[in-house]
Amino acid sequence: QGKFTLLRDTRTDGSFLVHHFLSFYLRAGCKVCFVALLQSFSHYNIVAQKLGVSLTAAKERGQLVFLEGLKSCLDLLFGEGEEQSGQPSPLQFISESASNLKALFDFVRTSLTPTGSDSWKGPVLLVDDLSVLLSLGATPVAVLDFIHYCRVAVCSQLKGNIVVLVHSNEDSEDEENELVVNSLCHHSDLILWVEGLATGFCKDVHGQIKIIKRVSLELTAEQDLIQIYQYKIQDKNVTFFARGLSAAVL
Repeated sequence: QGKFTLLRDTRTDGSFLVHHFLSFYLRAGCKVCFVALLQSFSHYNIVAQKLGVSLTAAKERGQLVFLEGLKSCLDLLFGEGEEQSGQPSPLQFISESASNLKALFDFVRTSLTPTGSDSWKGPVLLVDDLSVLLSLGATPVAVLDFIHYCRVAVCSQLKGNIVVLVHSNEDSEDEENELVVNSLCHHSDLILWVEGLATGFCKDVHGQIKIIKRVSLELTAEQDLIQIYQYKIQDKNVTFFARGLSAAVL
């Protein structure tokens, strides 16, 4: 409880981790607010069904609050700024001059604040993918402020968890994105860093994952724990193995 997990991908697609955490928390009985900026609801639903979870059913029973970023952006751009409930859109900043993510934060807080009838185990905020907010015109400071307020509300006050995916590339000239990524790395309790293979494409090894447990955050003067595995994504699961020990190699 109260943990901030950063999913970081470089030269590959780390979205399989988002699908894992989404199905994991729904199966665990947690209340999930999913800010999906990258894909449509049907995309996430199809993958979740392969993992044995129905997002449609989770929405209907009130366990999943889903913000479909692609649809919200189109509604705003074509002048439909008000949501059906009469509330302003969570992505209101797109059509305003001020880069202010307060509406998005209010949406998250309202979605995860428990009501009297709720029996869910704990709130979870899932964001896929934070880098998209920068592409939509938000400033790095606004994005970091949004995450800071979410951590206070979800992790500290509601004793929940936050899982955020960001794309990064050390060779990139996108300084704003790298600023956000590096800042988030300093604040994360756990970093799952997915990287493409330095040697290029391989059909039996899809990449490597670096698991960084931020022990140093607890001020115990200990080094962070780092584990590195390689992985292969299959239809319904992912297999992990030590570097160089793929079944295809052995």
